[in-house]
Amino acid sequence: MNEQLGPSRSRPAAGRTSASDVFAILPAGRFTWAIGAIHGEVDRLVILHDRLATRITPYDNLVYLGNFFGRGARVAATVHEMLLFRRALLARQLDDESGKIVFLRGSQEEMWHKLLQLQFAPSPADVFQWMLAHGVGPTIEAYGGDIQTGYRVVRRGAVVVSQWTNSLRAGMRALDGHDRLFSVLRRAAYTADRTLLLVSTGIDPSRPLTQQGDAFWWGSRGFEAMDAPYEDFAHIVRGFDPQHRGLRIGAHMVSLDGGAGFGGSLVAASFDENGRLVDTIEA
Repeated sequence: MNEQLGPSRSRPAAGRTSASDVFAILPAGRFTWAIGAIHGEVDRLVILHDRLATRITPYDNLVYLGNFFGRGARVAATVHEMLLFRRALLARQLDDESGKIVFLRGSQEEMWHKLLQLQFAPSPADVFQWMLAHGVGPTIEAYGGDIQTGYRVVRRGAVVVSQWTNSLRAGMRALDGHDRLFSVLRRAAYTADRTLLLVSTGIDPSRPLTQQGDAFWWGSRGFEAMDAPYEDFAHIVRGFDPQHRGLRIGAHMVSLDGGAGFGGSLVAASFDENGRLVDTIEA
């Protein structure tokens, strides 16, 4: 039912990346629930989980559409709540036909990934400032970092920056399950029959799925411009809208960003086996 968070029994050879490391393929012919950008709003997530628990079945898929880090002040608590809910759903598993639980990488998670490699950036101070302006600060603090220390560190050379980012990694590893969750994030998810494609922020319609790169978390313009189906997918669902316009439904797309982390709500939606939106939850 889930993206495995325990020890992996098999791994691709060193230096190779398998498709399953990039995309999650969901069982077709069942309902799929998707949760929009959370941005550290754990109180809203708890309410949404409570409501979702009464509606989701063991055969349904569940996809968190990224951006659970950042913005809101309770990032660590948000991740912990996601892990607890995943555990509760796994306890309800019936057989091997159960649905899948998937976590996507959003722009906040991508920034965190880059922050942990800040020592390799050509201009760490500039990159750090940009990341702070885009909401990475609460994630730094969630894993034991201090923003003012960061300002000083990024001007002192690669060795000092590396020591600081290593301390942030250690802070994440100290919280049970957080590091492992981060390691299984996928760039996108789609149903095996390609009825639904689920992404964090958007896509570039001019590129094939395997060549989207960072368009998955920065490609909102391409998503907004779509006026025809993308490849052979019937519908595309995203969790983050830079303008936070709430639930939006188009001919080929659905956007689920109610503005969590920006003073708005957290939105989840359910799609049937044909990709039609059939239920929503707002918290």
